[in-house]
Amino acid sequence: MPREHQLATSVLVVGTGGAGLRSAIELAEAGVAVLAVGKRPVNDAHTALAAGGINAALATTDPADTWEQHAADTLQESYLLADPRTVQVVTRNAARGIHDLERYGMRFDRQSDGRIAQRYFGAHTYRRTAFAGDYTGLEVQRVLGEHAARLSIPVLSTLYITQLLVDDGTVFGAYGFDLVDGSRYLVHADAVILAAGGHTRIWRRTSSRRDENTGDSLRLAVDAGARLRDAELVQFHPSGLLEPENAAGTLVSEAARGEGGILLNNLGERFMARYDPERMELSTRDRVAIASYTEIMEGRGTPAGGVWLDLSHLPRETVLTRLPRVYQTLLDLQMLDVTRDPIEVAPTAHYSMGGVWVSPEDHSTDIDGLFAIGEAASGLHGANRLGGNSLIELLVYGRLTGRAAAEYSARLGAQRRSLAAVRDAEAAVDRLLAAHGDQNVRALQRSVRNLMTEHAGVVRSEAGLRAGLDALDEVEERRTHVGVHIDISGYQELAHAFDLRSATLAARATLECALERRESRGCHNRSDHPHLDPELQVNLVWSPATGVRREAVPPVPTDIAVLMHDVSADGKLLE
Repeated sequence: MPREHQLATSVLVVGTGGAGLRSAIELAEAGVAVLAVGKRPVNDAHTALAAGGINAALATTDPADTWEQHAADTLQESYLLADPRTVQVVTRNAARGIHDLERYGMRFDRQSDGRIAQRYFGAHTYRRTAFAGDYTGLEVQRVLGEHAARLSIPVLSTLYITQLLVDDGTVFGAYGFDLVDGSRYLVHADAVILAAGGHTRIWRRTSSRRDENTGDSLRLAVDAGARLRDAELVQFHPSGLLEPENAAGTLVSEAARGEGGILLNNLGERFMARYDPERMELSTRDRVAIASYTEIMEGRGTPAGGVWLDLSHLPRETVLTRLPRVYQTLLDLQMLDVTRDPIEVAPTAHYSMGGVWVSPEDHSTDIDGLFAIGEAASGLHGANRLGGNSLIELLVYGRLTGRAAAEYSARLGAQRRSLAAVRDAEAAVDRLLAAHGDQNVRALQRSVRNLMTEHAGVVRSEAGLRAGLDALDEVEERRTHVGVHIDISGYQELAHAFDLRSATLAARATLECALERRESRGCHNRSDHPHLDPELQVNLVWSPATGVRREAVPPVPTDIAVLMHDVSADGKLLE
């Protein structure tokens, strides 16, 4: 039996990105024992890649802005699938989230009078996106990481969680292994906050890096007995790089369009005039992505299968001061000077707008003591996420859920334990370590990414989705014959085997929900059902036992509804 570490804490946070750190900070500041664990260094979390900004109706740039208008914009662009209660919680508490970051030392861009600067970011009524150049996520992760260190929050950065420990519908900790030396960890906890990201790495072209957003949160929650919501609703960012191959999908921030960048097809046409002539490049992500996809599929794309994002008409000083990361990234990856030459981009899987089913009040799940936040959760974004809403979501619910987990822990009269649950978790790791089949884990991961790209990309169809499910059945059968080989480099291949389990579960949930949603709404486009269906203004809730079930979306409060515009699918899917 390998060496086992046994730890105990009041609250275990799984994931050390922005959501996990913000919740851990809330707990530590309240004097509650907390342990944060992750599978990569804190300063390298996925949050650090978020470039554009953080939304809050501060009214520093546009005095007419209000949290109610922010809520209305979010609900409108969700195509009426966001939970209005979740939306109100986030928008009402957004300013507090910004002020928390200021308290931690966040270096926001500011106006000449010292107030926080705000800019347009996609389909917002007002300028409400606060930012730090085009490296906002990196700065958020820096200040949260440094504040967590000041609070002496214990962080384990090489601990891969394989299973949440549950007894009779109540979580009592988690089990996992160290990625370097393979030693096991048994962590007892009163409550667990799941903040391990989404599932966009299961597509071939994605803004997620290797080994992140592989669906860990979804699998851990489902295996514990929780449900998923809206797994089919995945946002494809309009501007991911095509080259080099090892960096395909790397984002060119939406801030590039916010600062005046324009999109051109291979004929030199500014094609957004065909799809959203009023907002043009400042249209919503789903419209820009489907517009780019349509241009490419109808033969007006670049030779490599993309479109052009052109910044060369902007003053060089604007690019260097407002888009420094875009400028440097293209120099590093392609030796391209964006102040002179256009960038070749295409839609790329970017954000899981669905996730674990959670309550709007505190992001608790179906399992007592288990919470989910950040990209792991669902409810805020519906069928289209406004740029800048993800960072404010993790700040708001990081605080509120941290507080809720602390209150849950304090209410417990006894701490649960189940030897059977622990033995089951141990056996799952043992079985994979003993696996010496002829199927390569990495090859099967590529198969999942290929089938999802081919059958569940920007545009989907009944025939394609069913073919995807058939291909997934084959991958899952082959998965039973994998071989796991441990060497001096560590236990990464064991982690990949668990990642594969996560990817196949996330793929199945996505494909089955996409099949059920026989309409085109927001990010979800069906070539065989090109119109929005009012009967499908519902959330799709999924579990392995029940399959797909429809769940009604609560009504929008009247005072918010009057600030919304009609949601229309016109101009979205032209094929």
